[in-house]
Amino acid sequence: MNGKASFTLRGRNPDVLTCIANLSNDEVFTPPEFANRMLDTLAEAWAAGHDGANIWADKKVRFLDPSTKSGVFLREITRRLTKGLERVIPNLQERVNHILTQQVFGIGITHLTSLLARRSVYCSKHANGEHSVARGFDSDSGNIWFHRTEHAWANGKCAFCGANQATYDRSEDMETHAYAFIHTDDIRTRVAELFGRDMRFDVIIGNPPYQLGSDGGTRDVPIYQHFVEQAKKLEPHFLTMVIPSRWMASGLGLSEFRQTMLGDRRMRELVDYPAANDVFPGVEVKAGVCYFLWDAAHNSDCNVTTIRGSEIVGPMVRNLGEYDVFVRDGRAISILRKVQKHSEPSINTILARDKEFGWTSNFDGFHETERVGDLPLYYIRTMKRSVGYIGRKEVTKSAHLIDTWKVLVAKAYNGGDGIPHQILGKPLIAPSPSVCTQSFLFFSVDSEKAAKSLQSYYTTRFFRFLVSLRKITQDATHAAYTWVPIQKWDRTWTDEALYEKYKITTQEQAYIESQVRAMTLDNDADE
Repeated sequence: MNGKASFTLRGRNPDVLTCIANLSNDEVFTPPEFANRMLDTLAEAWAAGHDGANIWADKKVRFLDPSTKSGVFLREITRRLTKGLERVIPNLQERVNHILTQQVFGIGITHLTSLLARRSVYCSKHANGEHSVARGFDSDSGNIWFHRTEHAWANGKCAFCGANQATYDRSEDMETHAYAFIHTDDIRTRVAELFGRDMRFDVIIGNPPYQLGSDGGTRDVPIYQHFVEQAKKLEPHFLTMVIPSRWMASGLGLSEFRQTMLGDRRMRELVDYPAANDVFPGVEVKAGVCYFLWDAAHNSDCNVTTIRGSEIVGPMVRNLGEYDVFVRDGRAISILRKVQKHSEPSINTILARDKEFGWTSNFDGFHETERVGDLPLYYIRTMKRSVGYIGRKEVTKSAHLIDTWKVLVAKAYNGGDGIPHQILGKPLIAPSPSVCTQSFLFFSVDSEKAAKSLQSYYTTRFFRFLVSLRKITQDATHAAYTWVPIQKWDRTWTDEALYEKYKITTQEQAYIESQVRAMTLDNDADE
């Protein structure tokens, strides 16, 4: 190697890793700038726990990316180590060889990404090739491993990741997306097999795949939590990963993972981006993304920072396990505590459950023209609210709720990532008797006056703000309304009256109004 070997891919203009397109929304390439933000957070924590020592000047620290795609983490770690170890190992070639053979390791998620990662780190798709900046590897793969892994099928699903056999049981010439790191019951033994020796990693870092299609493409199953769990089993000193933020309050099969994360006192830093576009331009990840730093030596509260565009809130020292879900913006905590001091029942005590009458959103067993004795049936199709009719005898579930007044609320409302946000779709009063499909949830009361009072409460910013603390995706589930207190249905509710009742300060009011858009009731239903 002549002159300088400063891992020139990053020094070129533009950096090639800022130019490549993502494979999919499930396998998102990490921008170099963001990878370096995570590495800065890691370096600061390392210094704090090691008397100010520079992690990049330590030739014994070992790094693993268990889900490498572009190789950006490994490349940037190598670049930093190359500079940091200059005094420790003065000879450039010896220094580079030491870093690449002894300190930096990766596991490719596909054959293609493993080649890309090797190109990024070794400057050659063959670690032992003539163009590789490394010397001393016997294999093409070097320390960036990839071999085809198969799913473990059981009853049509993979026992490790939940993938659908009909979708992912593929021929030899197609990727299985069975990621080696999470397809094992014994990760220590597995890693020893991959790298030919027993390995202890000081730092595990990465951006794992987010999800796999499960039910024939109709439902996606999150898998990033498995990478986090496996990494912890390897007992690193530090673990840092970028993952979707929806684990904080929702997500299919993520309840146990959420409680584990919120209760883990080793969580040192949590940086949350409610709009994923702030991290991954042009990529939609509903509910945003976050990265965390887990520190094996940490046993305290967590520093939480929320970043949306140019606005940075925090870091705030937070107890992640204060509630059963994570309140993303620390500024909301004081408001929530004031509401909870009243110890009032939740409004979800009068809120119907999902699919209360037993009919899914695509139910079509009704008719368009009313017949004698029919009930009006409210439904949503192609984002449009409509009314059909069905016989009373056709209602076989929750028949006791037919003869109630209802405030219908759309179960799903997106509206984008921008703020202020409407949070929920507009409410609709359904007179008694009436029924609806799964498209709606509904609050049931005993009179038109009560329904109008409840509707006015729902339209307040205060009401929808409390929902927003638990509603992290487009779906407003029954649980999303848990923190909304019930009121007396004898008046028209306004934000001013609610602010006075719960002693919401002027500053807190301004915060609520910066987050939640005013709602007006008109004929143009906004789902």
